[in-house]
Amino acid sequence: MHLARRFTPISLLMLSINGMVGSAWLFAPLYAAKIAGSAAIIAWIIGGFATALVALTFAEVSVLFPVAGGSAQIPQLSHGALTSFILSWIAWLSALTMAPIEVQAILQYASTYFTSLVSIENNVPVLTHLGLIWATILMLLFCIINVASYKGLVRFNFILFTFKVLVIIIAVAALMMTSFHSNNFAGLTVTPFTMTGWQAILTAVASGGVAFAFTGFKHGVELAGETKRLALAIPLAIVGSVICCLLLYIGLQIAFIGALNPGALSGGWDQLTFTGDVGPFAGLAAGLGLIWLVKLLYIDAAVSPSGAGLIYVTSTARILYAMSEIGYLPRWLTYLNKQNFPVAAIFVNFVLGMLLFLPLPGWQAMVSFLVSGMVISYSMGPIALLCMRLELPQEQRHFRLPAAYIICPLAFYFCNLLSYWTGWDTIYKLAIAMGIGFGFFIIAALRGSINHISWGLKSAVWIIPYLTGLVLISYLGAFGGKNIIPFGWDFAVIGIFSLCILFLAVKNRATLTNYKAVDVALVEMPSA
Repeated sequence: MHLARRFTPISLLMLSINGMVGSAWLFAPLYAAKIAGSAAIIAWIIGGFATALVALTFAEVSVLFPVAGGSAQIPQLSHGALTSFILSWIAWLSALTMAPIEVQAILQYASTYFTSLVSIENNVPVLTHLGLIWATILMLLFCIINVASYKGLVRFNFILFTFKVLVIIIAVAALMMTSFHSNNFAGLTVTPFTMTGWQAILTAVASGGVAFAFTGFKHGVELAGETKRLALAIPLAIVGSVICCLLLYIGLQIAFIGALNPGALSGGWDQLTFTGDVGPFAGLAAGLGLIWLVKLLYIDAAVSPSGAGLIYVTSTARILYAMSEIGYLPRWLTYLNKQNFPVAAIFVNFVLGMLLFLPLPGWQAMVSFLVSGMVISYSMGPIALLCMRLELPQEQRHFRLPAAYIICPLAFYFCNLLSYWTGWDTIYKLAIAMGIGFGFFIIAALRGSINHISWGLKSAVWIIPYLTGLVLISYLGAFGGKNIIPFGWDFAVIGIFSLCILFLAVKNRATLTNYKAVDVALVEMPSA
């Protein structure tokens, strides 16, 4: 059986926006403001611009190769099995944390009224035994909705999408109309003109929840194999979702900063605190006497993360499904039910997702890990686009990215900057996870699941220097590292590094003489 084409352009756009608007909007405006002050608005613009560039590269590649689990299959085409495994492993492991992140957010907000759900350990909110039981119920519910019915998934997604967007618009309007202190924006014109200010802005992009807020754009990549009217649906979902969400996030950040009592900023932005700031917008609304808005926000604190968690269960399963199809993982993970949903992959992700609550306690720990890996998986977009332009120049492209030879290097550069900005404390954990991934690849190779000819060792000559270089630069850099490469100079170092790796990756691409070779690579995959 094969996955059915079921998603329309509008349904895919709503899925992408729904997946993007999760717990980030509930927390990120506070964390970004504490790091960068009013210049957090600039952080949102940078994060949105960088994500849009990367999204554009994926739009062309995903329309050209509309396959399920594009994070695994596209690298397989451009660079062979080893590169595909490493990048799909990183993408899957990062995406796997999203559903637990959203469940953590739901229960963390709910703990305001149900204190037995969460306990504070070392200033980190950790789920209690009762909290873990409710986490299991919520995670299982996401899986059941995905498996039970496609129509149920689309209808539920539409309801969540409509409610979430309306609540954000209402919250922005209500806060700005009730309380708006323009003096809170005084630093907006000063901060960008200092080195310290720029470092704070960029830290907010990576660690303040800004980059995390845009991670949902890749749903269109993972679900391309189940989408109708690709030429319209993929660009609309991938790029349109970034633009729509950027407008929502900027509105939220402006409303949040403007609604703050100036007295709360007397100790500086990094010391910002106010009653109820465990739920920032609800706390602001309560302080302004908007009780009706507080109730609405607490309802949405359950609904928004639920929508994002539901969609990530959908797309993350497609990555695991594709990895199994290629032969990296056992073949039984490709099992589909009568409605052609990857049931086995969905429930394996459920089990592993539950285990993540143990080593990554708390919302912020999970978010940092997700961002560090996700942006590395983004790098395949610009690389694959350039490779396919050179390998298949005559193939018809229903969506063709203009100025690709300018946008792709910029997009790849931004991917590496975002990874670097997450900081050394996060990058070294990702390095450990990548090492575990190599172990799985070796096991798959020894079991004979991967054809030796298709390993793509020559095509993967760039991947080890790339990942090693990112770890080394982070260790030596100014974002939690040794500061041997000072802030400012690190931009140049990463720029030169990015150009060298991009050249090496494109030069050592896999050879595809025609589209028939692509069909063979996508369909005739070794089985486990």
